[in-house]
Parts: sequence; structure tokens; C-alpha cells
Amino acid sequence: MKKKRNNHKKYRFTYIKATVSVLFLGLLLMKGYTPFEETGENCFHIQINGRDVGTLGDKTHIEELLQQARRNVASESEELVFMEVDMTVVGEEILWGEVDAQEQVLERMEEALKSGVYETMQRAYTLKVNEYIINLASVEEVRQLLQAAVDKYGSNGKFAVDLSYDSDREFNVLTAKVTDASWQEEGEQQSYMEGGVQNFLSGLTGESVQADEADGDFDDYELGIRSMEFAEEVEAVETYLPQSQLTPLEEAVNLVIMEQETPAVYEVASGDTLSEIAIKLNIPMDRIAEMNGMEDINAIINVGDKLLITVPEPELSVRRVEEKYYEEIYDADIVYIENPNWYTNQSVTRQQPSAGLRRVIADVTYMNEKEVSREILKEEVVQAAVAKVIERGTVVPPTYITPVHGGLLTSGFGPRSAPTAGASTYHRAVDWAVPTGTSIYASSGGVVTKAGWGGGYGYVVYISHEDGKQTRYAHLSRVQVTVGQSVKQGDKIALSGSTGIASGPHLHFEILVNGVKVNPMDYLEQ
Repeated sequence: MKKKRNNHKKYRFTYIKATVSVLFLGLLLMKGYTPFEETGENCFHIQINGRDVGTLGDKTHIEELLQQARRNVASESEELVFMEVDMTVVGEEILWGEVDAQEQVLERMEEALKSGVYETMQRAYTLKVNEYIINLASVEEVRQLLQAAVDKYGSNGKFAVDLSYDSDREFNVLTAKVTDASWQEEGEQQSYMEGGVQNFLSGLTGESVQADEADGDFDDYELGIRSMEFAEEVEAVETYLPQSQLTPLEEAVNLVIMEQETPAVYEVASGDTLSEIAIKLNIPMDRIAEMNGMEDINAIINVGDKLLITVPEPELSVRRVEEKYYEEIYDADIVYIENPNWYTNQSVTRQQPSAGLRRVIADVTYMNEKEVSREILKEEVVQAAVAKVIERGTVVPPTYITPVHGGLLTSGFGPRSAPTAGASTYHRAVDWAVPTGTSIYASSGGVVTKAGWGGGYGYVVYISHEDGKQTRYAHLSRVQVTVGQSVKQGDKIALSGSTGIASGPHLHFEILVNGVKVNPMDYLEQ
């Protein structure tokens, strides 16, 4: 009985062993499962951008599959494709496991990469005008924008924009210049014909032949734009950018060639007023006042002040020279007759002017819409202008200085209350209060015509000057010059006092023009 039980156990163990063997063999033979050797990591789980893309048993193929997936995704666009690639490979050692076909892993890699594609980059051109930058989709759009800047001033197709690569630059940099398209087309043929004729004639005479100079008639001038050029350095650089960073051509044209409000500074010149500046710059007065923090349009401005203004200017400026014909009324230059016996402040008009009429051909240079210079090539006077003739003096007139140093100005020129009995109520002089004995000086050079007692003036000195004026010094304590004596400006002539009708020691000073007393303060150097 016991022996029979042992055999039963043996048979059961054999059955279990056979069953396990069969199952193990079946697993090995099942599709998708691979036996592994115990040699370290032999099964690799792959993630791209956080997504599981499959499992492979050979690590050497993973990088190759990734590169192929990237090429496949990039090939779907003609432009550059930038994508996020974050691959994680986790290896483990197993006895057997399920693996994926490489085709499946490749397909899943592509799906994961597409989820990480940035905005597609496309070939573009960055146009740079000084420090201003704008991006355009193609080199043709760059050319069209620049051509629009040229055509804005009416070139009528005569001038074209030429873009060429700068061979001295490391990168693909296009430089722009304006060329005369009509000259290029017609000039080559003309130069060929002229060259052939001149060479033929040179062969006959042995001498070079020069073209006849123009006879200067108005019909000989070809009016219109003669030359054009960009005032700023213009470059275009090839690059790759997303569509969102490109500016549509029509918008780019408006941004680059249309006038924008550009900050500038205006320096106030002699004779300027806020209203004149507003007219000159075509900016409202209240706008100028606002930009410069003025209280209102009546604020005082001084010569040399710098005013902040805005000037309408495009980002890309065009300089052009235009040959123009016009008729204009003109004035002849003033003719001066110098008179050595007159002072420079004396003049007389000897002949009144009248305007003339002339025909003109001129080269006018513009910066955008603003004229910057004008060169007259030919002019013909239709009616001659008559010049204004002025006779003027050449002698510098004498100057007048304050006749006393220091002192307090106590009475000006004009109405006043009489300071003492007998004094006038309309003061035709100026008074400086000074201590008795203060030095008095000649206000200007001249000849002493009176020196002594002057009634209510007390002691006085009168001096006649070269320009016909006379100065008077009164209430003196001592006179130190004599009649007929010549004095220079600044010479000491007397000492102050309080003689005559005076309320105290002071200097009474007068200036007379043609015998009439005037306000001395209008003539004294300040």
C-alpha cells in the first residue's frame, strides 16, 4: 500500500514538471516574447516627451529610430521645423518579456514628436534701417517695400532698387541701393554706339573726339528726378522665423515709408516767437506748450532755449535731386554807399527798389518732402530788378557810461514830487545819491562847453560829444575841467556835492539829443 502511494506522488511530480516545461516552451514560442540572457539590462522601455512609445530589446536601434522619426516629421514641411525632444530610456534585466516591432515604435515616436513641434519656422528676411527692424516673408517683399519708398516720390519707374549680397560679410547680408533703371537699359546701347563712332573718328584723325557741350538753352535740360538714394544704411539678413513674427507687406510699407512723429529739438533763435515757430514747424502752439511744460501759449521763450518738438519723418528717408524749371520774382541785392563822415546808425535810402522776373533751371535737393539745398544751373532775366541803394555811415558812434561809481539811484526820469522848494515836478534827468566829494567821470569823450556856476544847478559841467549829444553834470562841489578842454570817456571832471537847489549831496545827470532832454538810462551801457 505504501509503495503504491509513493508511485502516485512520483507521477504527480512528473506531471507538474512536464506541464511547466510545456508552458515555458509555449511562452518562448509565442509571438512578441523574446528570451533574454542574463547579461545585465536587456529590455528597454522608451518615453518621448512623457509618452510611452514602446519597448525594444536592443538599445543600439533606439537612437537610430529617433533620428528617423525626426526626419519623417520634418519632411512634412518645406520650412524649418523645431520640435521638443525629451527621450527617456529605462532598462531592466528580465528572463523573458514582450517587445514591440520597430515599425510600431517608429510610428509612436513620430506621434510623440509632433506633439512637441514648435511653430514652424520659415525662411524670411529681416530688414534693418539704422536701428529699426522689420521682418518680411521673402526677398521679393523686401525689394517691393524699398521700391515703394522710391516710388513714393514719383520716380515713375525710372529708379529701381538693387539688392546684392555683401561679399565682405560673413552672413548672407543683402545691401540695397537705388539705381537709374533707364540709364542701365538705354545707357549700354548708347555708350556702345558712341564708343563705336568715336573710335572710328579717332582712327581717322588720330585724336580723341569729345562731345559738343550743350549750348545752354532751356530746352536742353531734361527736367525731373536726376538721382535718388537712401539716406540711411539699409540691409536685409536671411533668417528663419515663425509666421507670427512676419509683418504683411502692406503694413510694413506703412510702417517704414509713411511719416511718423519723431522727437526732435528746436533751438530758439533771435526774433523767434512761439507763434512763428508754430507756423514754421507746422505744429500748433498749444501742442508745443504742452510738450515743454509751459503754462500756456503766452509763456516767455528766450534765445538759446531748446524746445522739444515732434517732426514727421519716415523710418526710411530718401534723398533725391530734382531738376526743375520755374519763373520767379526776385529782388536785387542792396547796394550800399559807405560814408566815412557818418556814424553807423545813420543811413539814407538813395534809390527805391523794384522786383524783377527771371526764368530758372535749378537742381533742388530734397530729404523726403523737405528741400535742403538748391543749385541754380541756368537763369535768364526777363525783367531786371532795380536795386535798393542805401548810403550809410562807417564811423562807430560813441558810447555812454554811468558817470559815477556806486551811489543810489534816487530819482528817475519823469514825473515826481518836488524833493525841495524850487525843484521841478517833472524830472528830466536821473539822480544818484552819493557822499560829497565823490569822483564824477565823463560819460563819453567830447569837449567841455560849460564849467562853473549854473544857477539852481549849482556848479555844473556841460560836455558836447561827436554824435551831437550833450551831457550835463550838476550840483557839484568842485569843477576840475575848463571850457574848451577835450576829455575822454572815463576822465575825472568833478566832485559831487549839493550846491544849487538840492535836498542833499547827489549827482544830477542829463543827456540831450538835438537840444531835447531824454532819459539817460536809454543810452547808458548796462
